[in-house]
Amino acid sequence: MRLEILGVEGMPEIKAGDDLAGLIAEAADLADGDVVVVTQKIVSKAEGAMVTVDPDDPLSHKPVVERESVRVLRRRGDLVISETKHGFVCANAGVDRSNVDADQAALLPDDPDRSARRIRDGIRAKAGVETGVIVSDTFGRPWRRGVADVAIGSAGVRPILDLRGTQDTTGRELQVTEVAIVDELAAAAELVMGKAENIPVAVIRGIDPAWLGPGNIQADLIRSPPEDLFR
Repeated sequence: MRLEILGVEGMPEIKAGDDLAGLIAEAADLADGDVVVVTQKIVSKAEGAMVTVDPDDPLSHKPVVERESVRVLRRRGDLVISETKHGFVCANAGVDRSNVDADQAALLPDDPDRSARRIRDGIRAKAGVETGVIVSDTFGRPWRRGVADVAIGSAGVRPILDLRGTQDTTGRELQVTEVAIVDELAAAAELVMGKAENIPVAVIRGIDPAWLGPGNIQADLIRSPPEDLFR
């Protein structure tokens, strides 16, 4: 298998109400079977999921963090690790002041899976191609330093590649292996998008057709509390 990851350049600054799918279709050369990875930030901008904060106060977004959290798991200094209404556990409830105007903070989309579906449907209507869409965001990881991009919304890409019941290279049956394929694709796409390169969209080409299909992040990827050993 060979995968190509192509950064989509030339995207304009996104504003509330913009036709994000149409802009992506115009900027990217898309083909059937491609997976389009879109950063959460431009999805939030297009959907108007932004709040005004004090540009001179680096902590003025903290009340917004409290409001966007359904449960605070840890506090250390100014850092808050909380659970959002989506079920995501992340820093500051996903409230982010990077790559936005100084008096703005971006919230997570209200329903990232629905956002992904809208973009996918819009690309189909504009470009006439069948793609998968992943909405990505940057999360920290327990027990490991550094951040990595993960999928917070998905349409047309199976969140989990279930290998249970298949055999490994020695013929042993796999008992528990489930690959979070959308997270791996989101992380791979970030390598060409970067954090400051103004490339908020990437196209991944050469996807195994078995990775494509129905599913959504909240239902298929987030562990329920009874399954979660750490909450």
